[in-house]
Amino acid sequence: MEAEKSSSKAQAWFCTTGLPSDIVIEVDEMSFHLHKFPLMSKSRKLHQLITEQETNPVNASRQDGDDADNSNNNKETEIVEEEEAECHICLPDFPGGSETFEMVAKWCYGVKMELSSSNVVPLRCAAEFLEMTDDYSEDNLISKTERFFSQSVFKSMKDSIKALKSCEIVLSWAESLSIVQRCIDSIASRASSADPTLFGWPVTEGGGGGGASNQALWNGIEAGLRRKATKNAESWLEDLSLLSLPLLKRLISAMQQGDLNPDIIESCLMHYAKKYIPGISRSSRKPTSSSSTIPSEDEQRELLETVIANLPLEKSSSSTSSTATRFLFGLLRTANILNASESCRSALEKKIGSQLDQATLDDLLIPSYSYLNETLYDVNCIERILGFFLDSLQIQQCQQEQQDNNARSPPLMLVGKLFDGYLAEIASDSNLKQDKFYNLIISLPDQARLFDDGLYRAVDVYLKAHPWISEAEREKICGVLDCQKLTLEACTHAAQNERLPLRAVVQVLFFEQLQLRHAIAGTLLAADAAVPQEAGRASGIREEDDDVEEEEMEETTGGQVVVAEASNNGATWRKAVRENQVLRLDMDSMRTRVHQLERECSSMKKVIDKIDKKGGWRESLTRRFGCKFKTQVCDSHEQTVVERRKGRQHNHHHHHDHQL
Repeated sequence: MEAEKSSSKAQAWFCTTGLPSDIVIEVDEMSFHLHKFPLMSKSRKLHQLITEQETNPVNASRQDGDDADNSNNNKETEIVEEEEAECHICLPDFPGGSETFEMVAKWCYGVKMELSSSNVVPLRCAAEFLEMTDDYSEDNLISKTERFFSQSVFKSMKDSIKALKSCEIVLSWAESLSIVQRCIDSIASRASSADPTLFGWPVTEGGGGGGASNQALWNGIEAGLRRKATKNAESWLEDLSLLSLPLLKRLISAMQQGDLNPDIIESCLMHYAKKYIPGISRSSRKPTSSSSTIPSEDEQRELLETVIANLPLEKSSSSTSSTATRFLFGLLRTANILNASESCRSALEKKIGSQLDQATLDDLLIPSYSYLNETLYDVNCIERILGFFLDSLQIQQCQQEQQDNNARSPPLMLVGKLFDGYLAEIASDSNLKQDKFYNLIISLPDQARLFDDGLYRAVDVYLKAHPWISEAEREKICGVLDCQKLTLEACTHAAQNERLPLRAVVQVLFFEQLQLRHAIAGTLLAADAAVPQEAGRASGIREEDDDVEEEEMEETTGGQVVVAEASNNGATWRKAVRENQVLRLDMDSMRTRVHQLERECSSMKKVIDKIDKKGGWRESLTRRFGCKFKTQVCDSHEQTVVERRKGRQHNHHHHHDHQL
């Protein structure tokens, strides 16, 4: 059997069995020169058409004449073939086209045919079109393809996806035969039994060395097997991305109805969107599909809205939540660029708000794509997302019946630290209005921040970038700071910050003194508590010395060693008492200095009351008290500050224990 080009635009396909063909069947632009008997023995429809042609040869001769008029070369050969050909049949709407009919023809001639998940659907539809049933011929093409569906295709998710993809070229026939729905049901059922943690699971290589401890295990599964399963999951996700958007919608709908794990549905949508929508990932601005298959802007918008509409409402699992959150922010940026609908963007913002604690600062920095926004970043969008987060957190707390509203929630603390960094980043924008900045600050509850150092840094950056705002506006912005939640380093910086209003500086100085007083009082209490303990130890040592003296006459040389050790302990105690006395003198000196600072603060308050309504208060303070304010840029971070304080406390206790 062979195919060759004829003189016309069409192609001819011949069966080289040594016998002249007695029928010509046209499918699309291909002419098949075949024999009646093999076709009539397998297809009831072809048998009927051939019989009609034989009973009405006028139409056959007219069709043969039209075919002869279109020929240009080898006229004598074609005339002979036309005389020999008794039938000429045209099948304009044949399922699968000429390629599928070629496979059907080979099947009729008994040629061995390899069925696959890619060709079984067109063959099944073609067999239905040609009425190739077992009632007409035993073990016919319909039963053969159906067995292949049940024994091979529907037992594999990958093959089911390929079969579903092949339904697109014969969609009407595949729908009528329920092949589409059967493929979708097979994929959904197979996906429900898949491990959701395979999707997005980070594969890590083990370190060097041998032994069982070197084998990375995950829930008792060796890492090598785990990596293989992950690759299989990624493979069928890649096949899934080849489906058309209408088929993907139907498949996702079936997955949702089957109570499939939301993480699997989310992974399918993520993979599909990344393949066809450019710009979702900042690391790759180009789609993974070829340039010839890049969708248009309208198609991208439709795809984007479809993906967002089918995203699960549940928060992503902890294993993939950071990746999913980054993907959602990428979708949001793309939705702004493509000008997606308001309902679409609102649904996406709500989804992001449910897992805002997994976001990073880079995720929050969404550029303003609208000319209506004067700011560099879209702060209104982030404000809405924060509102959705607080709403979801409140609902979660109500479901958990948490009566203590002042309890610090770990997600809330994470968002508080993240949002302070975001405020410091956008504060340098000169177009950011003070009312908007103030509203962003107060949008978080007080329990979201353990320390206000990050918030103070954001306020300092804003005041530096907006030197033209009035004193009243400065006081309003600085009023959000809780001086009691500033660390000692932040208080020291704020006390010398000339950008802060006078009232804020006074509050910082006041609470700084309170911190010093509390620190000194705690040290003194610790020293007072240490003296009775040392006295008790000394009394015990003296009693032991008396016992040793009574037994000294009866003990041997080993007893003399005990006496010497007791004497050494007494000398150590006396040295510690002297050092504690010196420490108490130092504490008394520090207490005197604190009283002096309090008196100076009291006098400062009196002066402030007099010059509060006048300008030049810094020069007045400089003349009266010799204070010199230096401009610095605050770069204090909560974690660093806390670690430094812990380090100093640790060093202090270590030194104190060494003295004791």
